[in-house]
Amino acid sequence: MAGLHVHHVTTDDGAVLSAYVREPRQPAGRTVVLGHGWILDHRSWLPVLRTLDPALRVVLWDQRGHGGSTLAGGSRKVGQESIRRLGADLRTVVAELTPADEQVVLGGHSMGGMTILAYAGLAPQEFVERVRGIALVSTAAGGLRGSGRPGERPLMAALRHVRVPIGRGMTEKAHRAAAFGRDADPADVHDATVIARGTRLNVFAGYYDALMEHDEVAALGALQTVPTQVLVGARDRLTPPTLAQRIAAGLPQAELRTLDRLGHMLPWEAPDRVAAAIEELAR
Repeated sequence: MAGLHVHHVTTDDGAVLSAYVREPRQPAGRTVVLGHGWILDHRSWLPVLRTLDPALRVVLWDQRGHGGSTLAGGSRKVGQESIRRLGADLRTVVAELTPADEQVVLGGHSMGGMTILAYAGLAPQEFVERVRGIALVSTAAGGLRGSGRPGERPLMAALRHVRVPIGRGMTEKAHRAAAFGRDADPADVHDATVIARGTRLNVFAGYYDALMEHDEVAALGALQTVPTQVLVGARDRLTPPTLAQRIAAGLPQAELRTLDRLGHMLPWEAPDRVAAAIEELAR
């Protein structure tokens, strides 16, 4: 997308993260940082970015191993990946790409939302000081259990060593059935599938255990004073409404919005609703 300035952020373990910043023509003194989901990249936020108030400064970034970002040491080899490690990455992105004297708004879709919770669990006091509000989109604080298909875990273990892209192993039909709601636009399904196909199989598999082990329920305690919007599609099969309800139950100040007929891919399926939630937090 035109108008995005590319930055590279190096983490303490040598991962090089690609970030993309939209600078507003007339700054409003507010930065929004948006993190994407598993096997996606920053482009999953572009439908929302097109809708967001142009006065907001926006930072998109590719999570390690995804898009233009490397894994530890600048390599493409997966190690012991964890959501807590992604939380540390987000902490670094916020420190390097947002003004130190400004509170930011964080938005996270799916694994990106888990990353936000991991940041809160990692540095709770800092989080409260730096973060003005959070938008948790189609995500969970824990409780993920995989698809339940026989042999899923051994398959993921084997794929950790395969460094080729997912490619046409993921069809648009399968992606739509797994991740989108009933009325998905075929163009949105196509765009999401193109991004997913570009993700390497070892990254896909390398984050499987990290997602299954993710548990940041305790981090909700650090968020009691942080304005929070929780959004979920009523037909989300990957992070179903029950998981969003658990987050909201742990955050009495949070506003839970369940969107009828929609699935897991709310940045594509409801970009206006997601943008409105972020803008409300920024105000």
